Amino acid sequence: MLLFAVFVMPPLYEVLCDITGFNGTTGKVDSEQQYEVDEERLVEVSFFASTMPGFPVQFGPKVTSMDVVPGKFYTTSYIAKNNTDFEVIGQAVPSVAPTDAALYFKKLECFCFTRQVFKPHEEVEMTLRFVIEPEMDVNIQDVSLSYNFFKLDS
Repeated sequence: MLLFAVFVMPPLYEVLCDITGFNGTTGKVDSEQQYEVDEERLVEVSFFASTMPGFPVQFGPKVTSMDVVPGKFYTTSYIAKNNTDFEVIGQAVPSVAPTDAALYFKKLECFCFTRQVFKPHEEVEMTLRFVIEPEMDVNIQDVSLSYNFFKLDS
C-alpha cells in the first residue's frame, strides 16, 4: 500500500487535475489551433508569482495583467534572476483562479512544462503563450494565473 501511495497516486492525481482542472491546473495545447474568436468579450488576466522558502531566485511577471479576447493567443513572460554564486534548479507549478476557468485556460508554450536551470547571477526571460477558450462561462470576467517556483535538488 505504501508503494501505491508514494509512486502511483501522485501521477494519477496529476492526470485527474489535468483533465478536470481540479486544483486550478491549466491545460495544454500542442499547436495554435483555430478557435472561434469572441471579439465582443474581454477577460482580464492577472499574473502572479511566488517562490517556496529556500528557492533563491527572484521571480515575477513582466506584466501584471492584460485584457484578452477569448479565442486569441497571447504571449507574455516572467523574469527570473538567480542572485547566488551557484546553479539553482527549479520547477514552476501553475494555478488558475477561479477554478472554473482552469479548464479553459490553455497553454501552448510555458516554462512550467520543464524544470529550469538558472546559472549563477543569470537573469532569464521565460515565455508563456496561452489562449482562453471561448467556451468559458461568460460570467467569468477576471482570471488569475499564478506560478509557485519550487527548488529541485537535481
